[in-house]
Amino acid sequence: QVQLVQSGGGLVQAGGSLRLSCAALGRTYAMGWFRQAPGKEREFVAAISWSGSSTYSADSVKGRFTITRDNAKNTVYLQMNSLKPEDTAAYYCAARSRQGFSGSYDANTYDYWGQGTQVTVSS
Repeated sequence: QVQLVQSGGGLVQAGGSLRLSCAALGRTYAMGWFRQAPGKEREFVAAISWSGSSTYSADSVKGRFTITRDNAKNTVYLQMNSLKPEDTAAYYCAARSRQGFSGSYDANTYDYWGQGTQVTVSS
């Protein structure tokens, strides 16, 4: 069983930046970030392949959010810049237990989930 431990998040003003981290205790492959705002469905944010050579981001965050990973630390990061109030949500990291990157936007393809961390952007 793989455990994902998230850190980061908090309260920031619009236009500000935050970085989320997700440390995996165990072997993982592709990893991703999802978010869920109150009263809304969970939505895909960004994903990264095991090697880090492939990434995929939602249109709503392209150019503002960057996903990276450090396999030596077994950690994936989400750098969030130019934050907007509509980015306010609980953010979750996720990891796959098998190789492959296709369909990385689909939450149902992930096997492990972090505990979630709140990001609040004030206007």
